[in-house]
Amino acid sequence: MTQNPKVWLLTSPHTGDNTQLKALADQLGWPCEIKTLSYRSGQTLARLSLGATLWGLTRQARAQITAPFPDLILSAGRPTEAVALWIKKYGNPHVKLVTVGTPWANLDHFDLVITTPQYGLPQHPRVLHNQLPMHKINPENLAAGAKIWQPRLAHLPRPWTAVLVGGASGPYTFMPAAAKRLGESASALGGSLLVSTSARTPLDVAKTLHNELKSPNFFHQWERTSAENPFHGFLALADRFIVTADSISMLSEACATGKPVLLFDTEAGPYAMNDQSGKIAWRGQNLSTTAFRLAMRLGPPHWSRDLRVVHQQLIAAGRANWLGKEPPQAKTITEDQDLMRATTRVKALFDL
Repeated sequence: MTQNPKVWLLTSPHTGDNTQLKALADQLGWPCEIKTLSYRSGQTLARLSLGATLWGLTRQARAQITAPFPDLILSAGRPTEAVALWIKKYGNPHVKLVTVGTPWANLDHFDLVITTPQYGLPQHPRVLHNQLPMHKINPENLAAGAKIWQPRLAHLPRPWTAVLVGGASGPYTFMPAAAKRLGESASALGGSLLVSTSARTPLDVAKTLHNELKSPNFFHQWERTSAENPFHGFLALADRFIVTADSISMLSEACATGKPVLLFDTEAGPYAMNDQSGKIAWRGQNLSTTAFRLAMRLGPPHWSRDLRVVHQQLIAAGRANWLGKEPPQAKTITEDQDLMRATTRVKALFDL
């Protein structure tokens, strides 16, 4: 190939997936077109029954999937899988398919699957096993975030603890009672709290957490239409982090700063993530979490994900610990080796 491959990035419904895809696309540096897709009701049944199909897309989204087709598709999340497979089958049979996470289709349908430990995928020539999700946290981005947010936070007493808040995830709920525990525990650390909710944070959880904070704080309520987001500023300026353990992407980004990271368990008792029995309880707090737990215990790995695997590896490596235990020591910021490995593997698909 005499010129750089043309890339399509098929956006996922999940922010963490899109962070990985955009980090990889930026690192490749190839011409990239982002396709923001929307789906019809019933898309799950369509992709499970038809595999390679555009049937699940809305009319507006389908209008984006037209020739000329790309040389490389970057995707994540099962809704985009059917679209990528359709392009391979009916659009450009030579297109390279790279997906992040865990696909539903057979691994051999993809040229490269970039995965992380919670998905439990097997060793396979087309699977790259990374330690953590890819990200764009680097000294340059942190410096830019610090420049914007330092003046707005300067009135708060040190130390600054950034509290990064996710939401319910698979077998785990995130209820107001957990938000109350989080607010109490974070306030007990002293100093000030830099709190940011996210797209998955329930409104009642955010409200309870905000009301429970007893320390000086800056509280950012995530909104889809908001023009500003202090996330990178918090990463740059905080002295330490509390991250709700449901979000592996935010854990990856916090760990990338080299600062101490503490995990907050959104569950407790027999439902907890930090359960020492080694086997997840089959019953959750509602029907949805119970179904997910049963899938984890009885089904193949691609039916679910086990976040505890990542927690255990981070703690064993001294990169994180549970809130209430001894914080890990600060580390030196290093280049994202997972992103570098992924970039090298993608370039190899084109003999570059």
